Amino acid sequence: MINPIDTVKLQESAVLVSVQTKSQTDELTSEYLDELNFLTETAGAIVLKRFVQKLITPNSRTFIGTGKAAEIKAYVNEHDVSLIIFDDELSPSQLRNLEREFERRILDRTNLILDIFAQRAKTAHAKTQVELAQYEYLLPRLTRMWTHLERQRGGIGMRGPGETEIETDRRIIRDKISRLKKDLLSIDRQMATQRKNRASLVRVALVGYTNVGKSTIMNMLSKSDVFAENKLFATLDTTVRKVVIENLPFLLSDTVGFIRKLPHQLVESFKSTLDEVREADILVHIVDISHPAFEEQLDVVNQTMREIGVDSKPTLLVFNKIDAYHWIEKSEFDAMPETKQNLSLDALKQTWMAKSNSPCIFISAKQKSNIVELKKQLYDLIADTHRVRYPKDNFLY
Repeated sequence: MINPIDTVKLQESAVLVSVQTKSQTDELTSEYLDELNFLTETAGAIVLKRFVQKLITPNSRTFIGTGKAAEIKAYVNEHDVSLIIFDDELSPSQLRNLEREFERRILDRTNLILDIFAQRAKTAHAKTQVELAQYEYLLPRLTRMWTHLERQRGGIGMRGPGETEIETDRRIIRDKISRLKKDLLSIDRQMATQRKNRASLVRVALVGYTNVGKSTIMNMLSKSDVFAENKLFATLDTTVRKVVIENLPFLLSDTVGFIRKLPHQLVESFKSTLDEVREADILVHIVDISHPAFEEQLDVVNQTMREIGVDSKPTLLVFNKIDAYHWIEKSEFDAMPETKQNLSLDALKQTWMAKSNSPCIFISAKQKSNIVELKKQLYDLIADTHRVRYPKDNFLY
């Protein structure tokens, strides 16, 4: 008889650790840990406990204080926890000190996101991008634990006299980074050529925080089968489809989702993916209206778009997942103070439609609610762009 344990990969157990500075509220810290929890589950681990320490600034040596470290150590030893995950990027020295202190694997937020990207990468392009980001993250964090790296470099004279293992590892990784950057330059040129060949059509890019429903909307508008799942970073590779609304053809691209504290290594290595956004004529910014921190998520995406220089493009703001929004009865709503947490959907619509500089619409891609209006607004934006680019084609409208 086959032991089921042999056929099923056991989930790793993890605890989450966060430092709450004086600029953060308890509610905000809880939201950040909820996202870290979702990231951890997406990576394939199970979260047993969360630890929060309030500090003015993180400890420069171990990120957390000695008392909290002792509390965490006692818990992970008692429950045989294999992973300790921090909701911030740790410095190389903090990582080394924490590994010595806990004798457990330590992951920071950046490493966790990189691991998810590595799991999700399917094409050679995405794998190259993720591998480059991982090596750039690892290089300053090398310790003598990295004995799995290849050591034979092809014969006598390749290592250098008296070179230690750690120095050899660093040199191997620098060589890999150099090779991957050359590979990506070649890929970027190919992608640029593909985009140039598609320049005759108006290009629309779906952007937004991760897991807001971009791929679902892509599938609905293009009648395609882009992978969509209720997990973070379900899509890494940019997918481009030709779509026709009424009589107007255009190109629609689904791009990688943004996230709070997106590792700068990923922003750099995913340059060609972000170029799809840079070279788009119109952006469709998808927001998960049901998420309690949707306004912060919207701001994170807007900030990222400012950083890559696309914030001035025509943008349609699409609030998705109204089917999952927390509905409040009018009698109940009238008796409550108007806060972000208890606004009725109608009040929320009025608020956002009034204050948004971009056209906005509220939909449910899952329930296909208000999709006709979405297509109409999208058609109007594309027609305006097409009219300016091809004034002789006005018979189309």
